[in-house]
Amino acid sequence: MSENTEHPYRYTAELAGEIERRWQDRWEEEGTYHVPNPEGDLAGEVSSEKFYLLDMFPYPSGKGLHVGHPFGYIATDVVGRFQRMLGKSVLHTMGFDAFGLPAEQYAVQTGQHPRITTEQNIENMKRQLRQIGLGHDQRRSFATTDIDYVKWTQWIFLKIYNSFYDEDAAGRVEGTTGRARPISELIEEFENGTRETPDGRAWSELSKKEQAEVIDSHRLAYISYAPVNWCPGLGTVLANEEVTNEGRSERGNFPVFRRQLRQWMMRITSYGDRLAADLDTVDWPDKVVTMQRNWIGKSQGASVTFQAHGADQDYNLEVFTTRPDTLFGATFMVVSPEHPMLNGSAVPAAWPEGTKDAWTGGAEDPQAAVASYRREASTKSDMDRTNEDHDKTGVFTGIFATNPVNGTKIPVFTADYVLMGYGTGAIMAVPAHDQRDYDFATTFELPIISTITAPEDFEGGAAYTGDGVVENSSNDEVSLNGLNKDSAIATIVEWLEGKGYGTAKTTYRLRDWLFSRQRYWGEPFPIVYDEDGGAHALPESMLPVELPETPDYSPRSYDPDDANSEPEPPLGRLTDWVKVTLDLGEGEKTYYRDTNTMPNWAGSCWYELRYLDPTNEDAFVSPENEKYWMGPRPEVGNTSGGADLYVGGVEHAVLHLLYARFWHKVLFDLGLITSSEPFHKLFNQGMIEAYAYTDSRGQYVPADEVETVEENGEQAFYYNGEKVNREYGKMGKSLKNTVTPEEISADYGADTFRVYEMSMGPIEQSRVWEPRAVVGAQRFLQRLWRNIVSEENGEVIVADVEPTEETARLAARTAADVKTEYEAMRPNTAIAKLIVLNNHLTGLDVVPRSVAEQLVAMTGPVAPHIAEELWHKLGHDTSVVYAPFPEADEALLVEDTVTCVVQVKGKVRDRIEVATDISDDDLTAKALSLPKIRQYLEGEPRKIIVRAPQLINIVP
Repeated sequence: MSENTEHPYRYTAELAGEIERRWQDRWEEEGTYHVPNPEGDLAGEVSSEKFYLLDMFPYPSGKGLHVGHPFGYIATDVVGRFQRMLGKSVLHTMGFDAFGLPAEQYAVQTGQHPRITTEQNIENMKRQLRQIGLGHDQRRSFATTDIDYVKWTQWIFLKIYNSFYDEDAAGRVEGTTGRARPISELIEEFENGTRETPDGRAWSELSKKEQAEVIDSHRLAYISYAPVNWCPGLGTVLANEEVTNEGRSERGNFPVFRRQLRQWMMRITSYGDRLAADLDTVDWPDKVVTMQRNWIGKSQGASVTFQAHGADQDYNLEVFTTRPDTLFGATFMVVSPEHPMLNGSAVPAAWPEGTKDAWTGGAEDPQAAVASYRREASTKSDMDRTNEDHDKTGVFTGIFATNPVNGTKIPVFTADYVLMGYGTGAIMAVPAHDQRDYDFATTFELPIISTITAPEDFEGGAAYTGDGVVENSSNDEVSLNGLNKDSAIATIVEWLEGKGYGTAKTTYRLRDWLFSRQRYWGEPFPIVYDEDGGAHALPESMLPVELPETPDYSPRSYDPDDANSEPEPPLGRLTDWVKVTLDLGEGEKTYYRDTNTMPNWAGSCWYELRYLDPTNEDAFVSPENEKYWMGPRPEVGNTSGGADLYVGGVEHAVLHLLYARFWHKVLFDLGLITSSEPFHKLFNQGMIEAYAYTDSRGQYVPADEVETVEENGEQAFYYNGEKVNREYGKMGKSLKNTVTPEEISADYGADTFRVYEMSMGPIEQSRVWEPRAVVGAQRFLQRLWRNIVSEENGEVIVADVEPTEETARLAARTAADVKTEYEAMRPNTAIAKLIVLNNHLTGLDVVPRSVAEQLVAMTGPVAPHIAEELWHKLGHDTSVVYAPFPEADEALLVEDTVTCVVQVKGKVRDRIEVATDISDDDLTAKALSLPKIRQYLEGEPRKIIVRAPQLINIVP
């Protein structure tokens, strides 16, 4: 109860806090948000209608939440509460993506185990989320670091490892081809001869090592030497997103080098077609779909082989091109600095005849030039290397290659704008029709030969990239001259295939997924290696493989500029853990554990499935539970299944969604789940930004200590008497503009915080936090409270009276409109309509109980604590969470009457008041019955023109 003696029951922040804590405790005690499963430990009576609601997996930061973080969580909570009121079983919970670098770095700095740090952060975040009243089923919550979750993550990894992709197999979706199959079936096909070995020998003729190599080349999870971002200063490999545009580590600002290192890879490229095609089966924002398609980057063209003449031998340089019709215009080639041809003795010791000074990079010989350039390129990030504005650099390798269509010897350069991780690491350069090649050719004085006729108004000075008739493209066996693009491509591909120089091919920008980290705080791989380096999967009975204790969480770091250093992960120093004696079916032998760990992507690839069945010890999810919550529902247009709504930031639009879809499709192919897509509907919320202030030095000052004053009709801002500049951006400690949910809840109450965030504007748009506007949300709730409860004695003051027609109509219209707005995820406009009805009730002498109950129920999704309190005070024993959403009386939705003009032969003869939704027949009957109209009629009218509800014209 408030300390205000005059109005002791006024809805203040203090009273709001008391109400909120009481209802949070009661919800938890009564399991208000618990939702049953069809089977298993959480089994119970389920509704025929369900709604699976999902937030993007949060990372439990030690910094805790600011008011921007819960914005999306409150939005999904509103959706979940509304869906419950429609009578659906709603699954909504939240777990934690808890592996990752921040906790490990803290461990390096303090010596505290990452698990302790992580669990402390999780408890703090849970406390903050509980305070704002989120309706989560806490029984289903977990962290990716939980041992039982780690077990199933490792189990799924082994399923992927023990699978291969069969492009010719019938898909599980009718009419499709291609799916993952168990590797055991592949071995069986090799053994019985239904599938040929790569070299044609019988399977039994291959040694065990050769057999393993063949099998490993098909696995969906495999070990390979891959180009990676190696950071000696941190002692670890970094993901692309952890490297700045300047080619340095985001953390620590150390140099990053491109290196070929032994890594685990996921063969996500096998799913390129399906990842692109199945975007047609989900309901996602167009922007995200486009980003996914662009990242997958499906391209159709031709694979062409150029013979490169190295100093030691000839090499087949395979390139992929979407424009094989321009082959006659290829005047040079470019290979990535990481290309394997440059590793050996292919580069000559002296510059060959015809080498131009511009090609040498100032080096005395090709070997020195290539070595120097490769070192330089290794310090640059992929983003920097492929930047369109990046100056084209490179050196001649001293190697020439033969263009297969005309026999011309063309120079082979190495340049950093060609990446080994994309395509084949080699390109044919057609400078006349590709701007990057044109820029390179002009820089290095290389020939430019047009093979497409440009229009007369093309001024030159750049590559012509449009279409046109082919020119300068013929040899003794084939001519493309005079053909259009499509005909020329078909003709040259047929010729290439006939000569053995190339073939039609579809490629993808998508690369296989680098799946290793040289870190401690991640899932260990359930793989061991024998004395010969052969990989062996651990049996399920040996899962989980737990992280061992270690006195040192740091990977070995090196001089930041030591590009030739090798990773040494923290686990590599734990020899007692690494070296183990196991019986894997051939008696006890010595094996060695993998010292890398999985990236934190692993845990976030499948958490939506574990939410469905979090206590299941026998399976990662039971078939019945997965089918109920995520199975396809073609009757409502959902053919691929998945969560009904997935909400999160657009920053995860590419990698997380691709990786999760890939894991999900493998599990689907293996018959372990019924849904082929994990997330059916995707919604990207905006972010909350905040004003920040900088002084004359450009340093940020505490935003909450800045004073705003009027100067010459404009706002000015001062901190400690000094004028400061205002800007706005993402809320954070570095900008000193952080506001926490605890602060707002203490000053106004959590429900006010929720209402304010939901009323700031459309959820999908970003907005600026404005502290002074919060009071408007508080006033709405205070008026709601006063309309129902006396501030003097706390008694309910509504009356059991019938509402007036005006009030009843407004209540009905509000119920209909608010339902529409909630369904469309527009809580801001729903709140606006609730405010109108609330203000109307404020002006009444007495508030009708029926309308008060409707208003409280409709307010429940956005302000659940005050709604529960008022619902209870209004005499209800059950929770407002499951109150049916108010249904509008259709009769009351009819708008006020309008005046209809009644004409006879075009002249106004009368006017009548009619309902706005009156039918043509009813309006005709009313008009014909009017005395003033009947006097003009003799018998049946010849013609009647009706424009309901405003006009009717009768022709006698």
